[in-house]
Amino acid sequence: MLFDFLFAIKRIKVFALIGESGTGKSFRAKLVAQKYGIDYIIDDGLLIKENRILAGHSAKKEKTFLAAVKMALFDSKSHRDEVARKLQSEKIKRILLLGTSEKMVYKIAARLQLPSPSKIVKIEDIASQDEIERAIRTRRIEGKHVIPVPSIEVKRSYPNIFYDAIKIFKRRKVPGGIGPTPRVHEKSVVRPEYSKRGKVIISEAALSQMVIHCVDEYNQNIRIKKILVKDDEMGYRLVITIDVPYGIQLGGNIHELQQYIIDNIERYTGILIEEVNIIIDKITQ
Repeated sequence: MLFDFLFAIKRIKVFALIGESGTGKSFRAKLVAQKYGIDYIIDDGLLIKENRILAGHSAKKEKTFLAAVKMALFDSKSHRDEVARKLQSEKIKRILLLGTSEKMVYKIAARLQLPSPSKIVKIEDIASQDEIERAIRTRRIEGKHVIPVPSIEVKRSYPNIFYDAIKIFKRRKVPGGIGPTPRVHEKSVVRPEYSKRGKVIISEAALSQMVIHCVDEYNQNIRIKKILVKDDEMGYRLVITIDVPYGIQLGGNIHELQQYIIDNIERYTGILIEEVNIIIDKITQ
């Protein structure tokens, strides 16, 4: 049974569509899926097949932005187990994961027991800069998000956040047919609860305090001298300068400290830590 499951998982080809939040990934997900012959999509905590929500919980219904990020990352064991079980019961050949960065889609794949993405499509590859900027403006001003399923599906599951529906008509050629036939993709526009309340931003000072707390929990004898926080589209990057006491095993312990900081900050905030660089300035007595 286990062998059959592992064999089936290995045969799944995983695709990913990445781009910053609000750049139009969900809006274009169906087009990417159609191009590569993909029937299944993972988007913001949902498992979607064609026009139906099969499993999961939408991050759009969360009341805070941080809770939404955690939902999209399948942080909850019950959530990821539900979706993983459904994935195992379906005969999946190809699946598309949506995320804001490569690290995010790799993490989603690992948590859902899927192979790592074999092909990554960036939003810049399929949308012009004007289209991306227009999508970002709409997100910032109106707080509108897209779920790539018909309105009837969203109204049934999440009526409190439903806003509008978009129908996109595309023509496809039918083999042996006289001409192209219209095909309709319907997407739902929603207004998440957290978008009605404004943004939640984690400051450098707050992140620095979390780092200090993590280091102190890990080893009270390690002294932090400086913390530098960098934020880009891939996530947060931390540079931590420390003094360590003589006798501490630098290799293993410092690598464990890096992972300890990443795991704890991501678990409690939902944000992505792209890397943690530790600079050892002095060995103290």
